[in-house]
Amino acid sequence: MSLPIEINEERQEPIYHQIEEQIMTLIVSEHLLAETALPSIRALASQLGCSVITTRRAYQNLEQRGYIKTVRGKGTFVQQVDTKEKSTQKFKTVHDAAKRAVQIAKQHEYSEPEVKELFLKIIKEEYDA
Repeated sequence: MSLPIEINEERQEPIYHQIEEQIMTLIVSEHLLAETALPSIRALASQLGCSVITTRRAYQNLEQRGYIKTVRGKGTFVQQVDTKEKSTQKFKTVHDAAKRAVQIAKQHEYSEPEVKELFLKIIKEEYDA
């Protein structure tokens, strides 16, 4: 199984965190359902072109947070995540992405009205598509 994960080495976030966040997003958006088998640590590392240590750390963090479980001799599987946690995580993901976009706009010296106008234009494009 291949996961739709992309690593961006230019981002300040560590690679393991990027992997963790994207898998979490796939789980809370129900693109990965409970009991779905995940790729092995080695297979995912190979797919993404990163180290086994990096993917292991992402999986360990996800397991500690209750998103995945490892069954010795069988593999790693998506855990059942409750509705409230899914909702909280979805909000956090969208909020953080929007905040990053605003920070980038400020770095490029966009004014608040210009950022609002840009966001509204993007919203219209995306929802009318």
